[in-house]
Amino acid sequence: MQHILTRSLDRAATTFILVVAGLGILISLSNILLPAGSFFQVPTYLVALFGKYVCYAILALSIDLIWGYCGILSLGHGAFFALGGYAMGMYLMRQIGSRGVYGNPILPDFMVFLNYPKLPWYWHGFDMFWFAALMVLLVPGLLAFCFGWLAFRSRVTGVYLSIITQAMTYALLLAFFRNDFGFGGNNGLTDFKDILGFNVQADGTRVALFLLSCFSLILAFLICRAVVTSKLGKLLIAIRDAESRTRFLGYRVESYKLFVFTLSACMAGVAGALYVPQVGIINPSEFAPGNSIEAVIWVAVGGRGTLTGAALGAVVVNYAKTYFTSGPLAPYWLFMLGALFILVTLLLPKGIVGTFNAWWEPWKAQRISDADESAAREDGIEPKPNPAE
Repeated sequence: MQHILTRSLDRAATTFILVVAGLGILISLSNILLPAGSFFQVPTYLVALFGKYVCYAILALSIDLIWGYCGILSLGHGAFFALGGYAMGMYLMRQIGSRGVYGNPILPDFMVFLNYPKLPWYWHGFDMFWFAALMVLLVPGLLAFCFGWLAFRSRVTGVYLSIITQAMTYALLLAFFRNDFGFGGNNGLTDFKDILGFNVQADGTRVALFLLSCFSLILAFLICRAVVTSKLGKLLIAIRDAESRTRFLGYRVESYKLFVFTLSACMAGVAGALYVPQVGIINPSEFAPGNSIEAVIWVAVGGRGTLTGAALGAVVVNYAKTYFTSGPLAPYWLFMLGALFILVTLLLPKGIVGTFNAWWEPWKAQRISDADESAAREDGIEPKPNPAE
């Protein structure tokens, strides 16, 4: 384990972890210790907003793992995000108990309103946090495993795979909109009260959820780095660049794609589970195909195949969305998002971080070469001519 961590943590990765941890601690301490109204005090609503951005960053990491390193463009990852959110939402609904509008200790309010005679079988167990946490991983992971097993064994790739992932999330959108499906229909799940016995709306709970989201982002980043810097990561890149050649060399390409796709879905489910208690609602709109496409844009803007760029793109784009959708430009946000994607594709095809790396690495190599030549001259050694010049 120590060898894996040492190999996966280069200077950029270590910097990313320190920045996330530092911002998480500073924002939390600012909210708790500083008095309200202070210039440096971060209000609770901003803590919840930043927590939402961190959850989106985890989702972006999960997409970058499969798209940036394995070449699997999924336009349905919002489905795994929403399923994880619904699993957590079901637990939070069971914690309401008799404090609901209708006072039923077993049935959530929407079930009482729709005249459900008893609690559906698939709601049993969600009154226990450990069971809900297990379902957060198991439900998205199982769906991704079954979907990937069928798709990858059939050798569905490219745009065809993207289309069927989009069809999958749209089918789930239609199913969860139905009132008789048992998940609140169009209104979804909301009016949460407690999580692990703590008031969801309390300032301390908000800060704790934000810190947990930051820790989960760091953990997800470490997992992704451990994968992409290992031999498995090199094989994933080979599959991305030349899948038929990798299969010809004797590797079972379908098994590797299925593993990384399932891992990515589990990460997306965790992001959704952390998202719900901080936002306070989960409804079928989270399954909308547009959400999955927007998440792909985050990765493209930040830098595909960089991990840090995916997280950065999620934060930057969603901050811009928050800023521009609260003023007179709100009706034009989708046009602005599309224009941003086009501009990045034309001007920064490698994304923000990818373009920076493409500029930084040659400059760094040239600087090292100049330093070596200067040291050689000081020692009285004639530097060898560069064969590339």
